[in-house]
Amino acid sequence: MASVTRERALEAAVELLGAEGVRALSHARVDDRAGLPSGSTSNWFRTRRALLAGVVDWIAERERADMDPAAMPVISGVDELIEGLCEMAEMQTGRYAGRTRARYALFLELAQDPELGEPLRRQRREFERWAERMVIAVGIADPLPATRALMALCDGLLLHRLTVDPELDVRPAIERAMRALVES
Repeated sequence: MASVTRERALEAAVELLGAEGVRALSHARVDDRAGLPSGSTSNWFRTRRALLAGVVDWIAERERADMDPAAMPVISGVDELIEGLCEMAEMQTGRYAGRTRARYALFLELAQDPELGEPLRRQRREFERWAERMVIAVGIADPLPATRALMALCDGLLLHRLTVDPELDVRPAIERAMRALVES
């Protein structure tokens, strides 16, 4: 039961961050959003900093589970990679939009905090290694710069869909970038 309360608090904290930003995060607001008795969140996370650390870890755990290599299709061609990136963009700005907004808010808030920001950066590097393996698998030359460019493009597309145009079709931009990377 106790771990269920902790999980509810973390889910509510991520929802709150995704909807209202880092400044809205407080123990009381998390309790309220999760429908928990007052003080429940502070039983698990004594300080705001501890709550932020818990949220960072929770997001990283969920994203690792989403990107479990065993559950991913094998990508061996450019068209498959394009399709996979488009699906990822849909998922991150659809079903997981709140979590994506929360992650971006935390990246901005914790950019200068080595301790709390490091798990986010570590997760980003892990995803970058995964993406680089896909870039290598489809035969793109000079894979590290290609991967970084592709990830920067995807970040921009995600941010654009989350803030400006939720209906943006990401496929043309991803397709054009992938074709250019293959030809270079």
